[in-house]
Order: sequence, then structure tokens, then C-alpha cells
Amino acid sequence: MNIKDKNIQELEKICQDIRNEILRVVSKNGGHLSSTLGATELIVAMHKVFDSKKDPFIFDVSHQSYAHKLLTDRWNEFDTLRQFNGLCGYTKPTESEDDYFVAGHSSTSISLGVGAAKAIALKGEQESRVPVIMIGDGSMTAGMVYEALNELGDRKYPMIIILNDNEMSIAKPIGALSRILSSAMASPFYQRFKKSTESFVDNFGETAHYVAKRMEEGLKLITPGIMFEEMGINYIGPVDGHNLEQLIEIFQKAKKLDTPVIIHTQTIKGKGYEIAEGKEEKWHGVGPFDLSSGSSTKKNSIKNATQIYTDALLHLCEKNEKIVGVTAAMPSGTGMSALMEKYPERFWDVAIAEQHAVTSMAALSKEGFKPFCTIYSTFLQRAYDQVIHDTCLMDLPVVFALDRAGIVGEDGETHQGAFDISFLRAIPNMTLFAPRDEKSFHHAMAFASVYDHPCSLRYPRGLFIETDLPESLPFKLAKSQLLKSVESDTLFIGYGNGVGRAYKTAELLKEEVSILDLRFVKPLDTQMLKNLACKHKRWFVFSDSAKIGGVGSALLEFLSNEKIADIELTSFEYEDIFITHGSTKLVEESLGLLPEQLVKRVEHKNECEI
Repeated sequence: MNIKDKNIQELEKICQDIRNEILRVVSKNGGHLSSTLGATELIVAMHKVFDSKKDPFIFDVSHQSYAHKLLTDRWNEFDTLRQFNGLCGYTKPTESEDDYFVAGHSSTSISLGVGAAKAIALKGEQESRVPVIMIGDGSMTAGMVYEALNELGDRKYPMIIILNDNEMSIAKPIGALSRILSSAMASPFYQRFKKSTESFVDNFGETAHYVAKRMEEGLKLITPGIMFEEMGINYIGPVDGHNLEQLIEIFQKAKKLDTPVIIHTQTIKGKGYEIAEGKEEKWHGVGPFDLSSGSSTKKNSIKNATQIYTDALLHLCEKNEKIVGVTAAMPSGTGMSALMEKYPERFWDVAIAEQHAVTSMAALSKEGFKPFCTIYSTFLQRAYDQVIHDTCLMDLPVVFALDRAGIVGEDGETHQGAFDISFLRAIPNMTLFAPRDEKSFHHAMAFASVYDHPCSLRYPRGLFIETDLPESLPFKLAKSQLLKSVESDTLFIGYGNGVGRAYKTAELLKEEVSILDLRFVKPLDTQMLKNLACKHKRWFVFSDSAKIGGVGSALLEFLSNEKIADIELTSFEYEDIFITHGSTKLVEESLGLLPEQLVKRVEHKNECEI
């Protein structure tokens, strides 16, 4: 959609049309809602002033980029948002040339912008291209942002950074005076005046320079931009993020500055949909809902894994006042909201700061507390050094509770919880285990609460796969549970939610098979495995995790170390790919992981061996 020649009234109509389309599709498909509604005018103004075909448009996290998708020739495909083989919920260059970079984790945008600005300078394209960044105030809590700003302020690459402040966490606008100052600071006159004044006072010694600096800082105190200015980056704002005319005027002026500039805009989350307007976290990411009432259209009375985790941790906290916990900007998503509400002095949300979360809990652990670090599997990747250097190196008993392990569905490649087993299993002092259902989850949590070394347990998004297998026994270190033993050459080994998948597959088989709940992938139950190796020669591994470095790899290492050569092992873990978005069932079907598909693979394998 070309909006370059549209007037303000036409652009405001386009904003309303965009909001209506976002509401229509997200209410049907689910997705990110409040932030993307609030960013609509910002994105329309970006496309009015800049050119996404040549200017790198870089959205931090990019969950707020739906309006950008609609403005870049994807309106007719928007119905497929977050659907299998449809549009991704985040920016994705393979989807459109207007999407500069893959994004799904926060606080990467300014670093990407610095890299893009360096490339533009090296190519001699600074006259025709400028990186345009949109970053939310929440993403400004991560250290990576300040690493990038530190270099940017030193090197002064031209860049436009649009700070979308939708929580009023930085400053409140100061009415007409703020609007006048924001426009004035962006003007060529102010910038020339600033440079000429600096040059002028330099000729009159330190006293004049000090007085001029103090006057400028006094003016800046009316705005919250002094920190950015001190870093060497021009600041403009606060600006009304829903005033198209003002946004376009300021973007045009900033474009001419030929310097890094932060434009501090303030928006209302959920703008245009009254039910979602405000700061309520539940409207950040939503499932399908009824537009008229805002009520969810999906109801499920069965407890999901996150709810079970919350219940188990609350129960443990009642008995042990040393238990503490942390999450990184995901209190409701990880089930920590209830803990923070009941025990506000013991449970914390540290914002988007996984590295800080892990290291701070390591110190609490050293002081005799029992921390539960509750983080999505995909986000723990961001704190890998802290897990190794600050936790495992000192053998501190921190518990890493990894939500969203396995396929997460519509959030796709950047959020699939595929790699935690692979990257944690390599770390000395780390213990890895996983529950298979509600009862075993409580047992796993009880074990974790008294275990005196670093450990990690993983569990899926949504529900565990239901089974009628024997009831879980209490967890003991490096002990598996043999759930079914029959006279068969075939053994199904399940880990975590993979136990349910193994059971569902076994139900469809013509022959009976033995089923083992592995429970611990590090350390393994070596005695049980040795015993089973004497009886079962075909092992099939079921785990919602990457194959490389995963559960199958751990078992192959065991067989190699024990010099057991007559076992044929087949792993049904994820192949060496990034897994696409879509409903979990369709994604698993595309990977050949549904029980009805797995049973055919097992039967084919067995027939080939006969």
C-alpha cells in the first residue's frame, strides 16, 4: 500500500482500517494485540516518511509489527496470520523484502541498527538510507540495548530510534510545553544553535562552558531525555504517539539531522479497542476471543502444565520459607503472578533481563535460599553464560523451571523450546529431569526443592499428553520408572511429555511393547538401561526436543561407554531445523510426530529388521 501521497485525514482513515483488520483477525486466530494496536500511528508515520524498501525497518521483538505487514502488500494474506503455512506473527525476511530481520526475542533492535548503519557507511549510502528502529519501553530493560547505545553515542551513526513508551514507565508528557519543546528540539534551527553555541562558549573558557551546559541541562530536565543526551544521542520527546500530524513532522525533521536520535513517543496499549486499553498484561498476547465481550472462545477445565507448576510451587512455599523465585517479564505466562501476589518479598519479576535473573538467583542460593528461576525454554538461551559461569561453576542449587519446552505452536521459530536439553546437558554439575503428568510434576518439584545442586526441569506449553499409565512414583536422583514390561524386542523410552506420546503410539501398535519413563536424562539410570538392553534390542526415543545433543544422543553415549553394540536406537526428536509456526498438531504432523505417523515408522523399522 503506497501512502506517500495521502493526506492526514486519509492516513487517519487507514489507521482505523488497520485496527479493524487486526482486531478481526486476532480475535479469530489469536496473537499479540494491545501493543500492535497502540503502535498503529507510529508505523503509518514511519511508512509515510521513510521507505522500507531501502531503509532498514527494524522492529524490536516485532510482535507489534502487524500494521507494517498490512502496509506492505500482505493485507489479503492477513487472515493466515500465525497459521500453518501462513504469515508469521513476527517479521520474517523470507516472507517479505520489507522485513529486514527475523525477530522474536527482545532488545536486539539497536544492535542490529548499529550493524546496519556501519554497513551503510561502508557502502557510502548514508545519503539515501537510514536505519529506522522501533523499540518498546519494556525492551529498554535489557542490557544489550545499552551496549548498543554506548557504541552508537560514540560513533554517531545516523539512525532513527522510535521509543514506543506504552507504560508511562519513563516519563509523563507535560502538556503543551512538552509538545513545543519536542518539535523545537527536532528543528534545524535548534540543532544549528546548539552547535554554534558549543563552538562560541569554547572560546570563553571553562566558566562560560559550564554556565551554558547548566542552562541546557535545565531545559532538558523538563523532558526525560538527559540520559540519552549524556550518551551522545539526540533526544526528542515525549511525543503523542497517536498524533499522526505531529509524528510525521518530527520524523521528517529527525531524518535530516544526520545523527543518531531517539524519538520518545507515548502510546496507549490496545488503542481503539476499549476493552483492551491500558496496562493489563492479559491483552499483550491472546488466544481467540469474542470481539464484543472480550471473552476467550477457548475453555478448558483441565489444568495445563503452567498451572500445575504454580500449584506445586505454592504448596512448597507454605512449607519452606527459603524458597524464592524470579521471572523475566513473563509473570502470568510462567504462572509466577500468583507467587508474586502471595509472597511479594520472595518472588520477583526483573523485566526483560534473563542474565540478571539467573545471576541474582545464584547469589541468593549462595546465601542459603532455594531459588526457582522460571523462564521459557527459548529465553534461557539468553542467559547461557550465567547458567555456566555464575551457577554451575560454583555448584549452586538453583532450580531452572523451563516452561514452553517443545512445540509452542503459533509463535514459531523464535519461540520453539527445542534446545534446552542439548545446551544444558553439556554443563558440569547440571542435573536434568522432566515430569510426564500432574502427579509426576508434583514429585519432580518436591525433588527439586531439596536437591543441593543446579538442576533443570522442563514442561510443555498447554496440557500434558494424557495417559492411563501407572501412577508416578516419587523422584529419586538418576532413577527412571518402568511403566510397562512385556516380552518384546521393542522398548519405548519417553522423556517428559514424550512419555505420553510413546504411550499413544504404543496403543496403536499391533504388538505389545515395554515403556520406560526415563525421568532423568542427566544423570541416566544406567542400571535400569543395562537391564533393559539385555531384553530389548530395538529402542525408540520420544522427547519434545532437538535430536542433536538430545535424549537419543545421551542414550547413544551410554551405549558406547558401556560397549553395548547390539541395540538399534531410533530417536523421534526434532531434526536439525528451525521449526515453523502454526497450530501444534499441524506442526507435529509436518514433522511426522503424531502417534498415527510414528506407529507406521516403528512398524516399518521392525519389518526391515525381520
